[in-house]
Amino acid sequence: MSDIDEETTTPPERHRQPRQGWQGWQIRTQRLEAFSDGVFAIAVTLLVLDLAVPAGSQRDLLRAFATQWPSYLAYVVSFATIGAVWLGHSQITEYLERADGTLMRLNLLLLLFVSLLPFPTRLIAQNIAAEDRERVAVTIYGITLLLTTGLLSLLWWYALRAHLVRPDAKDKELTILTQRLTPGLAGYVLLLVLGLVMPVLAVIGYLLVALFILLPLPLRRPKRRTGAR
Repeated sequence: MSDIDEETTTPPERHRQPRQGWQGWQIRTQRLEAFSDGVFAIAVTLLVLDLAVPAGSQRDLLRAFATQWPSYLAYVVSFATIGAVWLGHSQITEYLERADGTLMRLNLLLLLFVSLLPFPTRLIAQNIAAEDRERVAVTIYGITLLLTTGLLSLLWWYALRAHLVRPDAKDKELTILTQRLTPGLAGYVLLLVLGLVMPVLAVIGYLLVALFILLPLPLRRPKRRTGAR
């Protein structure tokens, strides 16, 4: 029977089954996923609002367009990063059997920094070509990315430690996902140091880290058991 069939044949009472008190909540993950996806979508949408018609485009559109390269670079890097974090978050939630109060709070903290990303992106776009300010802008940007990806890894680590992961998940799959979520942290730390010397190269490095995370993972998609969520 397909997942759709299970959904249509599951009695509504199973979805409204009461849980334990707040400290011991075993929460269905649908609301966590829906709210998180909404925040990711809004964050991506806010990025494009910083792209505008270049000043002086009436005289020389090509040159005016080319001078806006910091905005385009910042947009691509932040879009790829948010996409990578969303992909990792989606993979994590696919392996969740349930959530608890601590996981929900960690997820909110992650979303705090995801929704903050458009701000340092704007700093990059406005200051990347200014010698006296670009190091500060790139450092703020890098710290935000490090905290965002670090919280994503922490979310997964807590889910494993609290036994919130589906019991049918294979150890090999969990190990692969853990390894994929971890290398980005070391990369961001190294790029933070590089940004103090070569800011533009560090921003390109952030893009490469995001693209690495975006590469497909050899993971199967766990079959959802609707009644347990």
